[in-house]
Amino acid sequence: MPDQPKHPETGRPMLYDPASRRIRSFVTRAGRVSSGQERALQELGPAFCIPYQKELLDYTALFNRQADTILEIGFGMGETTATIAGFLPHLDFIGVEVHTPGVGALLKLIGEKQLKNIRIIQHDAVEVLENMIPDASLAGVHIFFPDPWHKAKHQKRRLVQSGFVHFLCTKLRQDAYLHCATDWENYAEQMLEVLSAEPMLENTADGYAPRPDYRPVTKFEKRGLRLGHGVWDLVFRKK
Repeated sequence: MPDQPKHPETGRPMLYDPASRRIRSFVTRAGRVSSGQERALQELGPAFCIPYQKELLDYTALFNRQADTILEIGFGMGETTATIAGFLPHLDFIGVEVHTPGVGALLKLIGEKQLKNIRIIQHDAVEVLENMIPDASLAGVHIFFPDPWHKAKHQKRRLVQSGFVHFLCTKLRQDAYLHCATDWENYAEQMLEVLSAEPMLENTADGYAPRPDYRPVTKFEKRGLRLGHGVWDLVFRKK
């Protein structure tokens, strides 16, 4: 793999060539913030939201304990994140999401479920990884139902590409896992190809993996399954 360009301030590998268009981990969408989400943002945001900054996180200080840390990229409205955090209270979770309604929704769930093991960063996940996540520090990464960019001319914008996965692996400690899920078969095929080609990863299954118990079936996923749509999970481990 060719050498990746370095960030001019941190010296860390970047996920894009500065001479070309930046790869981002999201697409900006408008969204209405409900009164409940706004209240959660105001009341719980200061305690559970981490400001983006170009400084590496100290997980022990962040959660006031020592525990394995899982990063979720793009948690949407947060239902899955909150369910998993409740199901696995011995783990700590950092959720990255750019959309304010989603951040407010997850904060609301944190309050309702009285969860203590979630922190939120409202920023582009690529920059969060570059500037805030220490190397070889994560016990796992979740990427559930990322934007499929289903039109062929837009598929270059998909998050799960070789350069991104290679960089992401530098943030995983040995034996950490990467769990991706999608309901777009074409994207699932791309994910399987990209992850299988990454020399730092090994597949935990023969192809696609059974859905792990910790990942709940969302209401949208249930509706899709009723309509005959497939869902594909991929669970790889760092060698």
